[in-house]
Amino acid sequence: MSRTVYVNGHFVPENEAEISVFDRGFLFADAIYEVTAVLNGRMVGFDGHMARLRRSLRELEMGLPTSDQRLREIHLELIDKNALQEGLVYMQVSRGAADRDFAYPAPGTPASLVMFTQEKSIIDSPVAERGLKIASLPDMRWSRRDIKTVQLLYPSMAKMEAKKRGADDAWLVESGLVTEGTSSNAWIVDNDNTLVTRELSRALLHGITRATVMALANSHDMKVEERGFTIKEAQNAREAFVTSSTALVHPVVAIDERPVGDGTPGPFARELRRLYIEASLNSAD
Repeated sequence: MSRTVYVNGHFVPENEAEISVFDRGFLFADAIYEVTAVLNGRMVGFDGHMARLRRSLRELEMGLPTSDQRLREIHLELIDKNALQEGLVYMQVSRGAADRDFAYPAPGTPASLVMFTQEKSIIDSPVAERGLKIASLPDMRWSRRDIKTVQLLYPSMAKMEAKKRGADDAWLVESGLVTEGTSSNAWIVDNDNTLVTRELSRALLHGITRATVMALANSHDMKVEERGFTIKEAQNAREAFVTSSTALVHPVVAIDERPVGDGTPGPFARELRRLYIEASLNSAD
């Protein structure tokens, strides 16, 4: 059955969806996106995603063709039209269509808004049970990683290189420190049982799930420290894990073929995942 998608003001079957060949998202990756998880037919963390979307828009001096309330309504309508119970809603905003020119088009050029749903098993994820194997790779992305743009070619290349090495994903390293995963924030649990994740900056995405996990950890008397760490420190840590909107919390069991801890998902990652799912199901929109 064909999905219903949203393109510039219209709900259409996916095989009828069209976007201009002159759209700057297509020509220049001049676009941003957000992915909102859906559990039991309800959105998780929508307000956080909207706040980050607005921040990305401001950083790129880009407009948005509708209000936050209308975006919420479109999300909910897509979930309803596609009878989505578990998965995600993808939203992309580009600067719109104009003749190809590196300079931005004139003010008033309508932005493009595209949205679709995708089914995905989130709660009963097999990765959460077995854990991730990670390969470390140099971070060769542009320097404004705090803006959630669609410039995702290098993360895709890194993920594929990790798979060639027998791993599930990559952690990206710059100046000797882990920045983040290809599509997630990276965490370790040190020998003092402190949760460690990179401090916020332009070097990494300001994860919505990262913020929620940090709040959950603090409310359950888990120590959290925001700082960089090396691959060697991560390999010697008690635990490691990643956070993202659709992974929630996934444990890391090996880095560059070296086991982390005893090589199985650890208690902190399991407990944080449980707490996150519980909180999300209770607070979803």
